[in-house]
Amino acid sequence: MQIFRVVSVVWPAFLGACMLEMLVFAVVDPYSLQWLGQPLPLSRQGVYSLAFFAFWAVAVLVGCLTLLVGQPVTVPTDRAED
Repeated sequence: MQIFRVVSVVWPAFLGACMLEMLVFAVVDPYSLQWLGQPLPLSRQGVYSLAFFAFWAVAVLVGCLTLLVGQPVTVPTDRAED
């Protein structure tokens, strides 16, 4: 059951990262990116790869938080009456 929960977060996050990668880099040229006023010392493929894994990590984090928040609350029913 645990592997189902992992896959139910990681696979949609992967697809979301793919879509976000396409949307972002349809508009942004990796060679135009700068870090602290300097151009990035990476190839286009390196920028694409790092961005994809960053997008995927954020999407996995969001999916995990959704699972955490969506868990049912257990309320004890054996409370003593006052």
